[in-house]
Amino acid sequence: MIEFNNAAVGIVIRKLRKSKNMSQEVMSGLTGLARSHLSMIENGDKHPNLETVWRIANTLEISPHELIEEIEKYISENESCI
Repeated sequence: MIEFNNAAVGIVIRKLRKSKNMSQEVMSGLTGLARSHLSMIENGDKHPNLETVWRIANTLEISPHELIEEIEKYISENESCI
């Protein structure tokens, strides 16, 4: 069983955003989220709800389940580090 880890959610979202060469400002505009809210998610300070995960995934041009899979993979590979 994989435990939820808010820090991992933020790390993966940041990594995917940067892989698209997208700033937080651009991503926040495309998702309809305040930049400060996106920053808090990426820093692990906020829990994104399902709608927010959906918006972020769409902006990253992946499906929500692919985003969740990336987060699960990160958690599995880095359990002892996070």
